[in-house]
Amino acid sequence: MKKVELLAPAGDLERLKVAIMYGADAVYVGGQIFGLRAAAKNFSIEDLAEGVRYAHERGVKIYVTANIIPHNEDLSGFPEYLKQLYDIGVDAMIVSDPGTFSIVQETVPNMDIHISTQANNTNYRTVNFWGKLGATRVVLARELSFKEIREIKDHIPEELELEAFVHGAMCMSYSGRCLLSNYMANRDANRGECAQPCRWKYNLVEEKRPGEYIQVIEDEKGTYFMNSKDLCMIEYIPEIIKSGIESLKIEGRMKTTYYVAMVVKAYRAAIDQYYEDPENWTFDKKWMEELKKASHRDFTTGFYLDKPGAKDHHYDNTSYVRDYNFIGLVKGYDAVTKIATVEQRNRFFLGDEIEITGPKEDRTMTITEMWDEDMNPIEVAPHPQQIIKIRMEIPVEENYILRKERKADENE
Repeated sequence: MKKVELLAPAGDLERLKVAIMYGADAVYVGGQIFGLRAAAKNFSIEDLAEGVRYAHERGVKIYVTANIIPHNEDLSGFPEYLKQLYDIGVDAMIVSDPGTFSIVQETVPNMDIHISTQANNTNYRTVNFWGKLGATRVVLARELSFKEIREIKDHIPEELELEAFVHGAMCMSYSGRCLLSNYMANRDANRGECAQPCRWKYNLVEEKRPGEYIQVIEDEKGTYFMNSKDLCMIEYIPEIIKSGIESLKIEGRMKTTYYVAMVVKAYRAAIDQYYEDPENWTFDKKWMEELKKASHRDFTTGFYLDKPGAKDHHYDNTSYVRDYNFIGLVKGYDAVTKIATVEQRNRFFLGDEIEITGPKEDRTMTITEMWDEDMNPIEVAPHPQQIIKIRMEIPVEENYILRKERKADENE
């Protein structure tokens, strides 16, 4: 049985490597132009070349987003950029616009092309249209049910792949086609600059009663009637696979290294367990516990089971749930001295009880000895990205993650 692909996001080289270590089969990234996450750090050509080498050595594919809806001036330099990506071995381009699609075909005809969810792919005629033009994969719109996806799969060639989002933030607009950001903040959401005005506070004003702010619900702070919960489909792995989806996509090129690691780890375990015994697959609550240790909103199943209703939105706030702090990333470990080299990400102290998490394990320890980079004893690691040495009886590897449960008064 051919396994489905677990597709992870990466906003930079560190996150790409962590996504692969924690179980991704493929990683999608943005270059510094033509992608829909302009605020992300994104990849230089040099970093992307290193990322492709790192991934291919481990049997992992790299896809690059070029899914903006371009204006004339955005097309300048695109062919040259594509040639660079092809030369370094990128596995596929993700596009949403027929113009950029045609440029990819003309410039790098042997490059695989995936059609972005931004193209509103909601039916089998649309999927077949792109397939006949030469696309190898179509990323389905988020507004589809399992039944609709199965029907699409049954009406397309077997070699034409389907990809769909299974986890992460949900856009309130149809397939991400939003004009709110343009209007409210003069930032074009379809050219990579979304200000997320759907997460802002709103009240209703009626035309003939200017200045009178009417609350849509009874909340003195306003309401968030466009603020969806986060998608989470880890409880439905069998249904996802049986529907015909071949690539399970995690949203989050703006998310942290810690988020990427925890989400990939949970879905990797759930997928692998399914293939070990498909008929007897059962949902393991520890997977959901792992997901909830990363920053998240409450979860929804989106459109997969039925059209979302009131229970699938947050009406009272836009806050994330953050029960754990990502405090450090392991950079190295000396098995003789049992000292780990750690890059600090959030403040922690001597005596803290922490969790060590790797791709397949979680352990707990108390920090009993800690030094700065020059091996001077310290009691606190207060500085972002400070290099710390910690005594660890538990062997760890590069890119293992350290975290600790947050106290009520802590902020990231």
